[in-house]
Amino acid sequence: MSTPDLLEVAVVSAVAALVVGVLGLGTAWLLRRRTLRWQLGVVAVVAVVGTWLGVLAIAQRMFLSTHDLEVVTTVASTAGVVSLLVAVALGQAVVGWSESLRRAVSRVGGGTGERDGDRGAVGSAEFRRLSEELDLARARLEEAHHRERRLEESRRELVSWVSHDLRTPLAGLRAMTEALDDGLAADPERYRHRIAAEVDRMTTMVDDLFELSRIHAGVLTLSPEPLDLNDVVSEAVAGADPVARARGVRLDGGVEPGVEVVADPAGLSRVVTNLLVNAIRHTPPDGLVEVTGRAVPDGVELSVSDGCGGIPDDDLPRLFDVAFQGGPARTPDETGTRGAGLGLAIVRGIVEAHRGRVEVENLEPATGCRFRVRLPHAVS
Repeated sequence: MSTPDLLEVAVVSAVAALVVGVLGLGTAWLLRRRTLRWQLGVVAVVAVVGTWLGVLAIAQRMFLSTHDLEVVTTVASTAGVVSLLVAVALGQAVVGWSESLRRAVSRVGGGTGERDGDRGAVGSAEFRRLSEELDLARARLEEAHHRERRLEESRRELVSWVSHDLRTPLAGLRAMTEALDDGLAADPERYRHRIAAEVDRMTTMVDDLFELSRIHAGVLTLSPEPLDLNDVVSEAVAGADPVARARGVRLDGGVEPGVEVVADPAGLSRVVTNLLVNAIRHTPPDGLVEVTGRAVPDGVELSVSDGCGGIPDDDLPRLFDVAFQGGPARTPDETGTRGAGLGLAIVRGIVEAHRGRVEVENLEPATGCRFRVRLPHAVS
């Protein structure tokens, strides 16, 4: 075929495709608000009809016989119909995949518990990746929703429990001051001692609330520096020893020589003290509280074991929640060691601020439990 003939074929084919393409664009614009199935159908029709018209126009220009023209028309028409059917089937599949993704998107954050990934992702690689990302997004949203719900429950419990813990000593303080004012106190010195103890307890509670608010607000300031873990533990044990003696609890344990950690001195001391006081509070008289420290490959491990008799499995996940005490008793004991359930929440906040983790486990046999704190070599 000569060059002019080839040029003519190209021009005729281009004109036919251009005419069909312009008409297809107009149709697509008119159907722009319809489903994706219509858009895919327009694309398929434009491709098939453009080719079909081009073939027929070239056949006419070639002055083929009637038989040959019928053959070309039949072949082009058959191929066009098959192509349209394939395009319709593919469009239907794409619409189905997009509908599946639409349902997945509508369930994001809905808490239905149903995941597309559990039924097996369908569609092309892009649809599968998008489906997987939606599953991950839904999982993150559900986790955040669960965490927010737990936090809100903790806040409500905190308000309720702290209100009770403040109301009880305040009522006692009023009664004792009225008895002192009226001269009805049989032992005024004992009343004054008790008033001072209640004031100290409420002051400690307010300090704990302030510390917890700083932790939750993310404004807890750390000043990490190299510390000898044995010095920190020794000071905490010395401070908790009077409380342990008053309850008849023995303190024991030790730290491996030369164990150092980079941490905030006040924060780490608060962690050890809170764990010790918590262990002493839940250990019966003549019981043992043991604190140990050692170096581990990824940092430092501090353990505090008590003789509480074990923690119910249902309480283990909530042990570090704000205001959770795990027991029905809310009245301060004679030693004044019962708190408002904030100590362990503060421990977790300080440890996590150091990029560490804290966990608890029951001892076997069921004699007590062990709190384990893991801190990295340095705070990043």
